[in-house]
Amino acid sequence: MKEDETQQEETLTEYDFSAGVRGKYARQYASGSNVVLLSPDVAEAFPNAEAVNNALRALLNIARQNVAPSK
Repeated sequence: MKEDETQQEETLTEYDFSAGVRGKYARQYASGSNVVLLSPDVAEAFPNAEAVNNALRALLNIARQNVAPSK
């Protein structure tokens, strides 16, 4: 069985990729994505990506204030 035939058999009938564009986001992804997978318990504490970013920025500010300046 060819790979195309196997893929067609495994694709559910309710999926319609006929209008899809191959590689539409490939350049954007290759230019630098930084996806981080949060553990479920951590993800539960944040309602969205903006909340995660705000918390990390606050933590960075605290860390920068507590680091001794280099000589």
